[in-house]
Amino acid sequence: MTFQIIRSSILLVLLTLSTRIFCQTFTLPNETVIFSFDTYNGKQVTLNKDSANKYIIYRFGTRDKIEFEFPDKSKSSWKSFTYSFYLRGGGTKNEGMDLNYIVFTNKDFKYVIYDTYFAVGNKQKIGIKVINLKTEKTTNIKGNRKTRKGTLVDFRDNSLLEIGDELFD
Repeated sequence: MTFQIIRSSILLVLLTLSTRIFCQTFTLPNETVIFSFDTYNGKQVTLNKDSANKYIIYRFGTRDKIEFEFPDKSKSSWKSFTYSFYLRGGGTKNEGMDLNYIVFTNKDFKYVIYDTYFAVGNKQKIGIKVINLKTEKTTNIKGNRKTRKGTLVDFRDNSLLEIGDELFD
């Protein structure tokens, strides 16, 4: 009986360790999720910040592997991102909309995390657009709104990110 308990305990420890080794965490213990969602092609997108605002970081990948992380975890990371938005109320009669974008550039690509709402048709969309700056080709990776956490709207009052005026819709 004791042998089975020890064997079960060892198996449990090995399973826990293998999960920690092979699964990467999209949000570290010292981080807060600003905005995250799953894409329709099985990827995760997260925009996190250190709880003390020391850095902001973007992560993209599968549940098991972070495929892209930008930038490094430093105070200057805030300067790598720009927030832009446009808000027009008035509902469908005024073609109301609420457009929110976080933008950063890495090498020859511009990344646009978006969260948009259009009153006409009651259309809400989240996702990320990847723009090849050499070819100007845009890849739109659509997010699943049901998996959405957080909001980009809070950046309207956040002094850590530069506010831009470029819109992407």
